[in-house]
Amino acid sequence: MKFLMIALLLVLGALGLLLMNASPETADTTGAGVDPQPSEVPADASAAVEALLDVQTAAWNRGDIPAFMGGYWKSPELRFASGGSINRGWQVTLDRYLSRYPDRAAMGTLRFEDREITVTGPDRAIAFGRWILDRENDQPQGLFTLLLRRFDLDDPDAGEYATANGWRVVADHTSSAEAAEAAE
Repeated sequence: MKFLMIALLLVLGALGLLLMNASPETADTTGAGVDPQPSEVPADASAAVEALLDVQTAAWNRGDIPAFMGGYWKSPELRFASGGSINRGWQVTLDRYLSRYPDRAAMGTLRFEDREITVTGPDRAIAFGRWILDRENDQPQGLFTLLLRRFDLDDPDAGEYATANGWRVVADHTSSAEAAEAAE
């Protein structure tokens, strides 16, 4: 019984210290180490990501894979995961697309559906969705998760691979689903 009382007092004391440190008088109001507040996220960020996806769709549907790749970070650090493999680098990803989709018939018509964009910071976002290729003899489809970053060339932290202002995909995880699974 004495042990339980001591344990209870220790827990209550620790809880009291936590509450004291969380009080408004002692809270860190500098913002250091704190995630950006929603008011710091650009109001048009979600719309800008949607617009990027629309530009990519239009490029794909006119058969222009290099323009489609303009939506990706042109860096050897770009991560693309699909089909059980992970590729790194913009050029490697472009080459993969060109080999898998050598002509307009293979490319079909691209649609993105069920898009969900979440802006996670002033220069970060995540996009979920479904991709569908309408082709003459089949309709492959699947899901994607994109991590995006907004680059500002005036920002010294933009890095050497920031080649343009705006949102770019920095990581892409794309999966494909069997037609029967996709219909469910």
